[in-house]
Amino acid sequence: MSGQVMPCSPQEISSLFLFEKLTPEQLGRLCGEGRVERFEVGPVYTEGSPATCFYVMIEGTVVLSRRVGGDDVEVSRTSQRGVYAGAMQAYLGDQVPQTYTNSMRVTEPTRFFVLPAQSFADIMREWFPMAAHLLEGLFFGSKNTQRAIGQRERLLALGSLSAGLTHELNNPAAAAVRATATLRERVGKMRHKLAHISQGQYSRETIADLIEIQERTVERVAKATALSPLEASDREDELADWLDDHGIAEGWRLAPTFVQAGLDTDWLEQVAATVAEEILPSAIGWLNYTVETELLMDEIDDSTTRISHLVDAAKQYSQLDRAPYRVVDVHELLDSTLLMLSGKIGSRVRVVKEYDRSVPDVPAYPAELNQVWTNLIDNAVFAIGSTGGEGTLTVRTAREGDRLLVEFRDTGPGIPADIRSRIFDPFFTTKPVGEGTGLGLDISWRIVVNKHHGSLQVESAPGDTRFQVLLPLTAPAPDAEAETGTETETETAEEPA
Repeated sequence: MSGQVMPCSPQEISSLFLFEKLTPEQLGRLCGEGRVERFEVGPVYTEGSPATCFYVMIEGTVVLSRRVGGDDVEVSRTSQRGVYAGAMQAYLGDQVPQTYTNSMRVTEPTRFFVLPAQSFADIMREWFPMAAHLLEGLFFGSKNTQRAIGQRERLLALGSLSAGLTHELNNPAAAAVRATATLRERVGKMRHKLAHISQGQYSRETIADLIEIQERTVERVAKATALSPLEASDREDELADWLDDHGIAEGWRLAPTFVQAGLDTDWLEQVAATVAEEILPSAIGWLNYTVETELLMDEIDDSTTRISHLVDAAKQYSQLDRAPYRVVDVHELLDSTLLMLSGKIGSRVRVVKEYDRSVPDVPAYPAELNQVWTNLIDNAVFAIGSTGGEGTLTVRTAREGDRLLVEFRDTGPGIPADIRSRIFDPFFTTKPVGEGTGLGLDISWRIVVNKHHGSLQVESAPGDTRFQVLLPLTAPAPDAEAETGTETETETAEEPA
């Protein structure tokens, strides 16, 4: 947009704080290369268009806004003389894209001193060479610092996830190793017992009966159901008494294994009725090894299945072999992240899932949403831990109109009102030195807002802090900017200074 060009008075622009230290010659050059323009109510420039001018307000009211999804969000409104906006980075030249990073409009007739971007760049480098170099170094140094710390943020998260995954994998892996060693021993004893039986004066029919009992025993083990501790204790006593009455040595040791396998005195009576009395102890011993091997194989199966589930969860979390942008079930992402972080969450934090399974799948970058969940869960666990006690983390999903809500609620001490507006600022953190980079929430905000066109907000009171992520249920195809992974960098919203 262009306004009404008006005469430029060196005396008037010298009253603006930005130019108050300039010489008459410098003021004259400004007026010679720039101009004064008067804009009526409406837009001055639009976010994303080429940044052609540097604006300094002489009088009036300006409003700056940024595009978030399909909405323009107001970020600043002021009537202060001398505030400036527009091509503020023109001195960097083609080192950065020279486009307006926000939109500016005026709400009343407003006059600006307007300087073409190229003139602004030339004047900065000519009049303030040292300042231009310092500003250039500050700009790119800040970018590099933010990028490095963003990488460290991901490495810290990876360290937490690796520790949690290692902790979760250790238990089933150790159980499988123990069970395999014990199984090898039991199979050896079973072979020895079978050899002992085969050397006796047993008919082929008796051997066949023993094998048939073994098969029925395996079937009973597969169908066994867990008993309550009291029921299990009573059945162990019954089995131990039966074994003692029938001359089976160490019945007290065999009884718990038989109970775990779902066997009872009726089953023992069937065994006793099938085999001769003189071979009953050997038959019971052989069947005990059968039961033990079946239970050990079940334990190995459970352990390896658990390991497989953990590996699947890790793949789900990292989104290996998955398209970067696709339609996803957000509950799968939440479950995989909670499982990956279970070691860090620990036993002092109770996790409650309040999922609305009726909500539809959403188009998203799942690997990056997992990064958001990781940051929000990690903060919640830290908040609960800061109280020194136990607490609850509630993860809730629900549909709100045309958006999906994912809420993380913790029972920590809450976020003080005086810092609540700063928690999404880059490098702001309340964690001790070395424990936080201050980029977790900033990165999360950029992933949710910039890449998914959603929103991230917080509500907090002592004992009830809620981070709420709202994601659109439908979205356009990903654009080129979204594919570049801009969430790893931080760009401060341009404001009139």
